[in-house]
Amino acid sequence: MPDNPVVPRPEYPRPQFVRAAWQCLNGTWQFERDPGDSGLERGLLDRDLTGEIVVPFCPEAPLSGIGDPDFHPAVWYRRTVQVPDEWAGQRVLLHFQAVDHDATVWVDGVEAGRHRGGFTPFTCDLAAAADPAHTYTVVVRARDPRTGPQARGKQATTYEGRGARYGRTTGIWQTVWCEPVPSTHLRRPRITPNVAASAFRVTVPVPGGRAGHEVRVTVSDQAGEVARARSRAGLDLSAELWLPLPDDRVRLWSPEDPHLYDLRIDLLDGDGAVSDTATSYAGLRSVTLDGHAVLLNGEVRFQRLVLDQGYYPDGLMTAPTDEALRRDIELAVAAGFNGARLHQKVFEERYLYHADRAGFLVWGEFGDWGANTGGPPGDNQQPTASFVTQWLEAVERDYSHPSIVGWCPLNETWQRLHDRITVLDDVTRGMYLATKAADPTRPVLDASGYAHRVAGADIYDSHCYEQDPEVFGRLMAGLAEGKPFVNADRDGTAWSVPYAGQPYFCSEFGGIWWNPGARPGESSWGYGERPTSEDEMQERFAGLVAVLLDDPRMFGYCYTQLTDVFQEQNGVYRFDRTSKLDVSRIRAAQQRPAAIERAATPSGS
Repeated sequence: MPDNPVVPRPEYPRPQFVRAAWQCLNGTWQFERDPGDSGLERGLLDRDLTGEIVVPFCPEAPLSGIGDPDFHPAVWYRRTVQVPDEWAGQRVLLHFQAVDHDATVWVDGVEAGRHRGGFTPFTCDLAAAADPAHTYTVVVRARDPRTGPQARGKQATTYEGRGARYGRTTGIWQTVWCEPVPSTHLRRPRITPNVAASAFRVTVPVPGGRAGHEVRVTVSDQAGEVARARSRAGLDLSAELWLPLPDDRVRLWSPEDPHLYDLRIDLLDGDGAVSDTATSYAGLRSVTLDGHAVLLNGEVRFQRLVLDQGYYPDGLMTAPTDEALRRDIELAVAAGFNGARLHQKVFEERYLYHADRAGFLVWGEFGDWGANTGGPPGDNQQPTASFVTQWLEAVERDYSHPSIVGWCPLNETWQRLHDRITVLDDVTRGMYLATKAADPTRPVLDASGYAHRVAGADIYDSHCYEQDPEVFGRLMAGLAEGKPFVNADRDGTAWSVPYAGQPYFCSEFGGIWWNPGARPGESSWGYGERPTSEDEMQERFAGLVAVLLDDPRMFGYCYTQLTDVFQEQNGVYRFDRTSKLDVSRIRAAQQRPAAIERAATPSGS
């Protein structure tokens, strides 16, 4: 198999836990479709495959070199991995950042791991003690059934995308890579900022921690070392370190000043020598609730969010380049947004790295669409136990990113509320409680829009695509009396438990259908009537935004959406990220202080 002259997506894929030695395995792999999912019986594990694909792009994406949008019930990958000489005597970890949806990995014909879930990473051992003279053969089978409950996000279950569902992603769609580690090694840390104490708490798992080993964490800024702490590694499953910062070195992370501290994490053996080391970074910031407001670092911060679905014409769910991820944040900021709902997808971690550096506020969400099996009203949502496990993997991966200011495990799980406890009730409550247990530092929204099933959840919200600003204002006005707009079935049957007075925002609105360049016969849609001119579109946008900015109990909003996505053409930008309107007017409509900000007084002082 020829080597790729240029390795696609070559940047380090795990930017908050970096080791110096690693090998990117993106590029050309052998590939074969398995439409009957009979490949194991037909010997695909043991022979060369008939085609090729460019990893990390999925076979449906043009950038993969295949670009086949049809269904792929099972696909197979194969390539060889040569371990560098300098890795001799160490364990070699093989990482898959995301494979959709059920993956099995074999190394030299022996099963090395299995994973279910299309959005989160998993790891296998290449070998317990790598032999630099040995070339490993890695084979991956990915299964992606068309039917049944599955966390698909926006992937269509019809051949062509329609409405708010788009093309599919099957198999490997994020970076594959490997790294050497000693037998006793560091695992990914949890970094918890504590603004009240001007400190970081760093929890570092050390599997197989040995007596005499220690973990050392050093915090630095541009002027040098700020704090250092050590903890024995052999007494507990995880070493926990407390790192208070001197008053003159405290600098909070915020959109205006997204300051990041550098962290170095060392594992010391019994002789005090460094046996494993990794670098990371952290932002010192807090998120809390005060009445109807959400506070950042103790101050009211109106969240001007935009819905970002993270699709690209040539890569589908995979950004064509790392620069494309950063560029999407820049486009949002240019349009006046200070954050985003990362919608129906667990984004590549590199996106969060860029958000951390830009001071961009993010709500992390799970791609839960796919649980609606179309059953009888009141029992149509059938999420499985794997929704909980996949979501917890996402929270664990992204816990330490300062840009994330809230979690949303579910979205628009519409189902009638009745007097029986259903699977949806159990899973919604389970995902909410699991999120709160995994991360007590951020607010959690049980389900965006509907169906709210956790009484007294941290946040309450609604989705409203009314296009007339005057009517929209009347719908939103009930919040002043504690009776906000709540999504319900067409006949008024409730989907959600009642609002309980918690912070509230309209987390989807707008979606104005504006595509002046639409070709005759092109599939195109947005919400409401298409404006007849850009002036009409801009006036509608400003009017809708004004309703929410002027509500003293509204803590934020999320406008639909950043870009067009295939047939859904209601973005601020076109699908290819080019301009289709005067972005400066979109920005200007959002810049005045929100009512909840104007009414705020310093909290916690």
